[in-house]
Amino acid sequence: MNYFERSETVSTTSKQHAININNRKEIDITGVKDVDSFDSEEFLIETVMGYLLVRGEQLQLKNLNVEETTIQIKGKITELAYVDEQQAGRAKGLISKLFK
Repeated sequence: MNYFERSETVSTTSKQHAININNRKEIDITGVKDVDSFDSEEFLIETVMGYLLVRGEQLQLKNLNVEETTIQIKGKITELAYVDEQQAGRAKGLISKLFK
């Protein structure tokens, strides 16, 4: 009797990072590791390429798919910026101060 071991490979697509903006009203981001904080004016997202800061007006989380590492945000997009970990910490601190 022969036994065959089944091995599964981890998809490399989860390591891909892309941003698609549609008319500044909706943004799709792939390669999302974590959403650190968000409100109606700012999302701080950890991606496979570093922290991404999405700023805008009336921002809302439309969809978050942890398995596919994607996020969709709707609202008026005004700014995108990659920040280092030190700047990300300051952004988190600012948001937490606003809600105290």
